[in-house]
Amino acid sequence: MNATGRIAMVTGAGSGIGKRAALVLLGAGYSVVLAGRRLEPLEQTVQEAGAPASRTLVMPTDVCDPDSVAALFAATEAKFGRLDVLFNNAGIGAPAIPLEDLSFAQWRTVLDTCVTGTFLCTQQAVRMMKQQQPRGGRIINNGSISAHAPRPNSAPYTAAKHAITGLTKSTALDGRAFDINCGQIDIGNAATEMTARMTSGVMQANGTVAVEPTMDVEHVAQAILYMANLPLDVNVPFMTVMATKMPFLGRG
Repeated sequence: MNATGRIAMVTGAGSGIGKRAALVLLGAGYSVVLAGRRLEPLEQTVQEAGAPASRTLVMPTDVCDPDSVAALFAATEAKFGRLDVLFNNAGIGAPAIPLEDLSFAQWRTVLDTCVTGTFLCTQQAVRMMKQQQPRGGRIINNGSISAHAPRPNSAPYTAAKHAITGLTKSTALDGRAFDINCGQIDIGNAATEMTARMTSGVMQANGTVAVEPTMDVEHVAQAILYMANLPLDVNVPFMTVMATKMPFLGRG
């Protein structure tokens, strides 16, 4: 598919999965809006891509703040006039500590970033996609293996990713009449900064600590590109991309 003229937005685009997704989308011909908490990593992503300023928009954004999200989408509309693909990627985890030791602030930070942030961006995208011509667009949510099964000591993150599944289903249903698709990519052990600790071992369900296999994040980015490139009469509601030998399928 020739993506020239198509506009994508990636939240959390300064590192990890978001950065790689932004680079792949730019390489495929998309113009890309890069959103994230800090300006410098976003600018580094654009520099690494070698993309012209006409095809990029860098916006420091707090996805937990409705005004910040509104400003992000207003700037997108002002520069590009439309939005074809939103990748809701921004997220954060909490320390792997017992549930009873989590602070209220730690709980709120994870839920606000992963769930409220995804909702606020989705809400703004739906408004834009309903009004633009041609109408419609695609929203891709970053789920997780945690959207299916928890790790030990992961209550906030697991709860958040289960909530994303519900939001994905509701958005797909509510957007259907307006040519707005919504799908979710559940990712397991992509090699990023977030999974670096797996090389030294992580807690397993049976209480042991084990090193877990990871996969190249490029495979995740290519899966996102595949979903982004689909015509709007086709949807992938859920896709799982995981390191083959990670302890997920079966009982470890």
